[in-house]
Amino acid sequence: MTRELDILIPTINRPASLAITLTALSFQAYPFGVVISDQSDQTDPFGMPEMDAVLRLLRERRHEIKVLKHLPRRGMAEQRQFLLEQSDAMYVLYLDDDLILEKDMVARMMRAILDEKCGFVGSAPIGLSYAREERPWEQTIEFWDGPVLPEKIIPNGPKWSRHILHNAANIYHLQNRLDLTGSRQRKYKLAWIGGCVLYDSVKLRNCGGYDFWKSLPVEHSGEDVLVQLKVMERYGGCGLIPSGVYHLELPTKVPDRRVNAPEFLMAGYAMAAGKG
Repeated sequence: MTRELDILIPTINRPASLAITLTALSFQAYPFGVVISDQSDQTDPFGMPEMDAVLRLLRERRHEIKVLKHLPRRGMAEQRQFLLEQSDAMYVLYLDDDLILEKDMVARMMRAILDEKCGFVGSAPIGLSYAREERPWEQTIEFWDGPVLPEKIIPNGPKWSRHILHNAANIYHLQNRLDLTGSRQRKYKLAWIGGCVLYDSVKLRNCGGYDFWKSLPVEHSGEDVLVQLKVMERYGGCGLIPSGVYHLELPTKVPDRRVNAPEFLMAGYAMAAGKG
């Protein structure tokens, strides 16, 4: 029987943060499987007693876990495509290995995507080190007051500045000011969203998934942005507020961002970006 939801986690050299992320997942009430693609080349995170303990807890709560070593590294797009190929679930939640989810977050995201039948739903990670740094000029939000519809978004085009809302703790400040709760969540319009994104897997595959990875150098960024632009144009996508996702605020594992996937691979997007 096909599972409804798999959580797909790419990881590299982050044993402690991965254990924290998995511990938070163990308290989610929604049923799911977990697929982890590990590209660590320094320490084996799955040889640690702390990791063994949290994996036992997840399995005890009837979550099927697949831990896969996946080397050599061929870049994040290939890593994400590999994860997609390991799952036959109807929905896949790509989750970074440095996030903490509130206990109802998976259920809230699933409720939203089942209601909207769109391509994806995302929840933006909050950086709580910025909890005392208000940036009202970065907190413009456009709500979906009707159904989530397809949109064509161009990098550096008129709708691109929407992504600024996801900086620092902007979402946190805004959701508190609007007095939003998990039972009264709202959907909003995106340019793109990172870290915690739930896809309808059929719709994702219909748009090619991450199969463009062979056309990118190993060091690249923006692979999730490119996928979301494609899925959003065909099926629509939205963000959820309030967010129940918190960033550990670790240094990025993708420091070389000279090759940006949308601009590198799609001439139309690159031309639009150049005019921005």
